[in-house]
Amino acid sequence: MLIHRYSRWDGTQEVFPLHEDDIMEELSEGLMSQGDVNAALRTLAQKGLKGRYGERLGGIQDLLQRLKQSRQQRLDRYDLGSIMEDLQRKLDQIVVQERQGIQQRLEEARRRFQEAQDRTIQPDLPLETTRALLSRLEEMASKNTQFLDALPKDMAGAIQKLQSYEFMDPEAKRLFDELVQSLQRQIAQSLHKEISEHIQRLTPENLRRLKDMVKRLNDMLDEKLKGGQPDFQQFMRDFGDLFGSDSPKSLDELMERLHRSGQQMESLLNSLPQEMRQSLQDLLQSVLNDRELREELAALAANLEYLYPSREHQREYPFQGDESLTLAEAMDVMEDLQKLDELERQLKKTQQGGALGEVDEQALRELLGDEALQTLNNLKRLTDILEQAGYIRRTGARFEVTPKGMRRIGHKALQEIFAYIKRDRLGRHPMHQLKGRGGDQTDETKVYEFGDSFLMDLHGTMMNAVRKGEGVPVRIRPEDLQVYRTEQLTLSSTVLMLDLSLSMAMRGNFLAAKKVALALDNLIRSQFPRDAFFIVGFSTYAREVKPEKLPYLSWDEFDPYTNIQHGLALAQKLLSRIKGGTKQIIMISDGEPTAHIEGGQIFLQYPPSPRTVRETLQEVKRCTQKGIVINTFMLDRNSYLMEFVDQLTRINKGRVFYTTPERLGQYILVDYLASRRRRLLF
Repeated sequence: MLIHRYSRWDGTQEVFPLHEDDIMEELSEGLMSQGDVNAALRTLAQKGLKGRYGERLGGIQDLLQRLKQSRQQRLDRYDLGSIMEDLQRKLDQIVVQERQGIQQRLEEARRRFQEAQDRTIQPDLPLETTRALLSRLEEMASKNTQFLDALPKDMAGAIQKLQSYEFMDPEAKRLFDELVQSLQRQIAQSLHKEISEHIQRLTPENLRRLKDMVKRLNDMLDEKLKGGQPDFQQFMRDFGDLFGSDSPKSLDELMERLHRSGQQMESLLNSLPQEMRQSLQDLLQSVLNDRELREELAALAANLEYLYPSREHQREYPFQGDESLTLAEAMDVMEDLQKLDELERQLKKTQQGGALGEVDEQALRELLGDEALQTLNNLKRLTDILEQAGYIRRTGARFEVTPKGMRRIGHKALQEIFAYIKRDRLGRHPMHQLKGRGGDQTDETKVYEFGDSFLMDLHGTMMNAVRKGEGVPVRIRPEDLQVYRTEQLTLSSTVLMLDLSLSMAMRGNFLAAKKVALALDNLIRSQFPRDAFFIVGFSTYAREVKPEKLPYLSWDEFDPYTNIQHGLALAQKLLSRIKGGTKQIIMISDGEPTAHIEGGQIFLQYPPSPRTVRETLQEVKRCTQKGIVINTFMLDRNSYLMEFVDQLTRINKGRVFYTTPERLGQYILVDYLASRRRRLLF
């Protein structure tokens, strides 16, 4: 009975808590096919899993898909070419504002001179002085207008010229300073984001500090490349305030940060059309009038290129939207795109065995939200949950399945197979009877005989006595006794022979056969604990497989041969350890014998040699002489195979089933139960 408890939501509850049984069931699928716990855990983390209420916990693949969608949304939204349009519009506005300001100053000066000349107002200066000032203003306005008319058509040239221009309009001067400062900040940000926040304007003092810092960096890199040990701590004492609270801890870390920051500008330039790219490069260079700083920055770029030659982060992004961007906004978009790329790289690294702990949680939450972070945290908890439940344990750097985990895997395989049995009503198969004793009471009765279990049917006994008509008191004699019949069980020893040759994997049969082995082992351990059960794997050679090693069992891609003879010989040896009871071999294969051992030597041949078939059938005869029944489940139906199986069956009098991987488990388990249980009639 399920019990549900409700409480007020406070944000800390798990909507669909992870359950160890659900995780283990999902893990078993990967473990069965891959044969390695660590690989199965990685697969589970990649694909995610389904919970007991139908909800689905996403995996790494889901996060990668969301990253891809987030990247594409940005590319579909923005028009990168609008950066230059925005800068050109701002420059045009500055020029227009300056022209209007010149004209307004001229008009104002002429109006005041005219009013002073007409004596409308009392002039502050003598009339001749005012006339001279007006003349100078007109001369300056004419000169500035000619300067504006002669500005280069390209923005870089225009901005470079305007930096030495004396503005007459204060608003135009303010707008131009803001434009230059924004471009300077982008240059500083291409070095490090915190630097751009601390250096709002390249004043002479800021320019000197920036130049000194870049020069010191280049000196340290030169020293490091020559094998020296640069004094990074002294560098941080001198310039650490430029890098904010999250200061780099080493020169390598600082170089990595500078490299990533520089790649944002590189990616922006690479994503622009060639003409715009050159224009923006020239424009950024135009705001650096200091030749020495330009040279130091160029040297730093060369050093970074030498240290980080990979072009991985300098990718071109195919923007195709129509929303406008400023240069600052474009740099922010580039930062997001590169974070998405880095997250994608980190997540893909987990597919090659990288740890989930290496994924940047802060960036994941920032770019994909709290739900994505919760998914990652859940994936990190999978192994902890399984360990706490006792299903897996850590041995060194790897995990292994515990006995409890093995029982859970076998239980799942058994559930899957019996689900098919119930669906297909295979319970109607006839039950073969075997000798045995001890068992459960049935609903049928019989007259008591010496040696019967004394499970009296009181009603039947009384009726037998009354029918004699002797009156009362009723006398019960031994012949009146009626007892219940019992269902008798026999001890059984079974060897499951499992084909491990390459054909089993190539034809898609191996996984189904392994599931059956796990289910059969689980069935016997839980229902018939006194029975003996062995597993023999065979390919070129046969070997015993311990049940606890079943999940890790795999085939050998370089071992295509099928040595049924050696498998039967080993099965006989294992069964000889058990005294009494029924003994049987259940063989699962999809191929005829192509190998045998003769005189201590291995003999291999494909197509099968008559010699190999003969030796294999000789081993079948030995099994028959020892009373061992061989039940064969064949997953193929070629004529040569059917002829061999027919000979095997005629010799041993066992049964053969031609089946499919989907129905393999149903037949084997039903057959085992049918061979295991019978009813004794007295």
